[in-house]
Amino acid sequence: MIRVLICDDHLIVRQGIKQVLAEAEDIRVVGEAANGPEAIQQVRAAPPDVVLLDIAMPQRDGLDILKALKSEFPRLPVLMLSTYPDRQYAVRSLKLGAAGYLNKSADSEQMIDAVRSVARGKLFITPSVAEQLAGAIGAGGRTPQHDQPLHETLSHREHQVFQLLAAGRSVGEIAEQLVLSPNTVSTYRARVLEKLGVRNDVELALFAVRREQAV
Repeated sequence: MIRVLICDDHLIVRQGIKQVLAEAEDIRVVGEAANGPEAIQQVRAAPPDVVLLDIAMPQRDGLDILKALKSEFPRLPVLMLSTYPDRQYAVRSLKLGAAGYLNKSADSEQMIDAVRSVARGKLFITPSVAEQLAGAIGAGGRTPQHDQPLHETLSHREHQVFQLLAAGRSVGEIAEQLVLSPNTVSTYRARVLEKLGVRNDVELALFAVRREQAV
C-alpha cells in the first residue's frame, strides 16, 4: 500500500485528489496539510511513502517546503502539483529534488501513474516537462548562461522576490511573507533588477507580463 500525504491549501482540491486516488486499490491517503509548516509537521510525525505538494502554498511556498523536506528526508519522493505552465516551475522543481512534476489538469490515470512511479523510486515527468528539461540541459549537463532566458538565471529566492514584486507587493510585505529582513529583500530586489536588465518595479512588472504572454 502506497501511503500518500496531500499538501494543498484548497480543501476542494484535496478532496478531488482523494477521490482520484481512491480509484487505486494500492494507494491510500493517510494525511492532508493546508500549509507548509503543517506539511513538514505531518511528515515528521508519520513519514508517508509519497508527498503530493502544491507549488502555491501559504506561509511558505511549495518550493521552500520541497527544499526543507529533501534536506530532512532526502529519500522521500515529493511529487509537485501546479496550475502554472510547466515551463515556469517544472525544471526548477526537479533541480530542487522533486521526484516529479504534474499539472493539476492531468487526468486521473496520469495522477495515479505518477504516484506509483515516484513511490517506486522513479522520476515522473510528462512529455512537455521532458521537453523543458532537454532545453535546460546543454553540453556537459549545463546550459550556458547567455543561452538561458533571463528569469531562469535567478536563484530560487530571487525568483520568489521577482514574483512578489511583479504582483505589486512592497519590500515590507515581501519581507513579512518570506520571513526575511527588509534589508535582505532590498538586496534580492537589486540583484533581480540587475539580472533582468530592468531599472525599476514598473519595468519589472512589464517584464513579467511579457514572459507570461510568451508562455
